[in-house]
Amino acid sequence: MLVNSNEILKKAKKNKFAIPQFNINNLEWTKYILEECNKKNMPVILGVSEGAAKYMGGYKVVYNMVVGLIEDLNIKIDVVLHLDHGSSYDVCIKAINAGFTSVMIDASKKQLEENISITKKVVDYAKQFNVSVEAEIGHIGGTEDGVSGTNFNARLDECIRLVQETNVDSLAPALGSVHGLYKGEPNLDFKTMKEINENISQPLVLHGGTGIPDYQIKEAISCGISKININTELQISWSKEVRNFIENNKEVYDPRKIIGSGENKIKETISTKIEEFLNK
Repeated sequence: MLVNSNEILKKAKKNKFAIPQFNINNLEWTKYILEECNKKNMPVILGVSEGAAKYMGGYKVVYNMVVGLIEDLNIKIDVVLHLDHGSSYDVCIKAINAGFTSVMIDASKKQLEENISITKKVVDYAKQFNVSVEAEIGHIGGTEDGVSGTNFNARLDECIRLVQETNVDSLAPALGSVHGLYKGEPNLDFKTMKEINENISQPLVLHGGTGIPDYQIKEAISCGISKININTELQISWSKEVRNFIENNKEVYDPRKIIGSGENKIKETISTKIEEFLNK
């Protein structure tokens, strides 16, 4: 069923594992993610970027699609429908009013005072509808959904101020991860990650989970990360398989067969990430 992220992230934090956020881009991806997570009995956060929501027809379309799939596929796990990197108060309100159960307000490129002000405004609105709110602080580098940024790591004192003054539910501190593909070895700031975790009670979120080695994932979880976002890795595994199918089946034009040719690979990737995030 659809829930907000609060209870599942608190459980993950307490038991030292991470809930996956898999970003969705169409009906097929949503179906594959729900089926595989249900099979693994793993709660899941379905991340929806502004660009993906627009591509799929709008926030209400996405909400109705997800609710319909949960019912028709008999999905038993907890599912969070989450706006990823909401760029403004108005965008977050649109998602909440459409039925999303969680939103991220990303005012990280603003000065701290403005980040706090915008985040608090979103939190105050979201609480009326039992919607969880994630905030970001620092700058997470790389490119996602056509938006690029440079790295600027979060500071402990600013993280404390943000959560205390906004009452936000979870926090994504920029600590060396990047959106998209890494150029070289990931360089996560585990020391600051651990300090933040020891000084705030809110679950921590790691954006840019693609390409981070398993041992660093485990270290991040031990330092307080309770949610890890994956998008690019699913895109790569699915697209490679689809390209291979098209190359070897040039007579096929049925879009269901073409899109569906990536199902096994994307589910394989989802399964692998879940095992990593369980931190066993």
